[in-house]
Amino acid sequence: MKRRNFIQSTSLTLGSVALKTSLIDQVEKKKLGVALVGLGNYSTHQLAPALQLTANCQLAGVVTGDPAKGKSWSAKYGFPERNIYNYTNFDAIENNSEIDIIYIVLPNFMHHEYTIRALQTGKHVICEKPLAIHSKDAQEMVDEAKKQNRKLQVGYRLYFEPHHLAIQNKIRENGLEDLRMMEASLGFDMARPGLWRIDKVMGGGGAIIDLGLYAIQAARRTKGALPVKVRANGQIIRKELFKGVYENMFWQLEFPDGTVCNSSTSYSTYVDRFFASQKSQWYELNPAFNGIGAKGNSHEGPLVVNSIAEFQQIAQMDEFVESIKADRPSLAHGAEGVIDVKIVEAVIASADKRDEVEIDWT
Repeated sequence: MKRRNFIQSTSLTLGSVALKTSLIDQVEKKKLGVALVGLGNYSTHQLAPALQLTANCQLAGVVTGDPAKGKSWSAKYGFPERNIYNYTNFDAIENNSEIDIIYIVLPNFMHHEYTIRALQTGKHVICEKPLAIHSKDAQEMVDEAKKQNRKLQVGYRLYFEPHHLAIQNKIRENGLEDLRMMEASLGFDMARPGLWRIDKVMGGGGAIIDLGLYAIQAARRTKGALPVKVRANGQIIRKELFKGVYENMFWQLEFPDGTVCNSSTSYSTYVDRFFASQKSQWYELNPAFNGIGAKGNSHEGPLVVNSIAEFQQIAQMDEFVESIKADRPSLAHGAEGVIDVKIVEAVIASADKRDEVEIDWT
């Protein structure tokens, strides 16, 4: 809340034309410098520690509304104090050759503005999920990355998680045509008064746009297709707390060949699992989506993977640097975020209308 109040009270303007860092220079760098924008729980306990273990990048700076916190991070992680920025001088990052990537770790309603501004500084950008609250804004972010000739990744750590990849590979080996039913759900008891995530303006859509995204990803990436129909039911039990967003959401995605995925998400109770079946063959992750780690089982017995990193974000950020140096899209490139926000919009629309909604991908 402190960071949000600081930002809202500051007059912000878009930066001037960015001084572009040469892509050739970045290819020659052993590690690319990352600046974290927003030093909340996720940056503190996940991203900053993960950056210490990456092979291709390093924590090179921060953007924070708290000068004392910035200095403590500088001392702890060894980057110079000149690489501490605030929300007033944010655009000056364009002149800092030590920072190659800006990682947006701000409340959802700020993703669009700060990703656009970050791209306009000439830096590559990782934006935490959801890419934006509205698909129109998300597409604008993707378009801006193309305009600036910079890479945009969504912070989709599970695109690189070995248990999820193992199940996707197994199902493809067995034959995607036999995948007919999936279940994917994630929920936590986390809502409290004042939490920006349950504010319709700041959070966007409640649990569905925050936690439900993981279930959506699992379904469409496992099936290797985009859903064409949504049937959803939203529920609000604590009306004094949930105003304008659903407390619980239950939905079914239908794919072109009739395959369905039944899902739920919640800010009031715990659930964390993924299940997929092909005739008599089945695969399950329980837990599936949290940042601590997945655990898998199958019709063949426990799902065994070769290695599990301490932080899921290590592979995510290292792959982004590889995509920059190879001048190719990241596996979790910005268009993936646009797709998921469109599906979220369809889920919410179906719940609001109490009717099936078709998704038009043309």
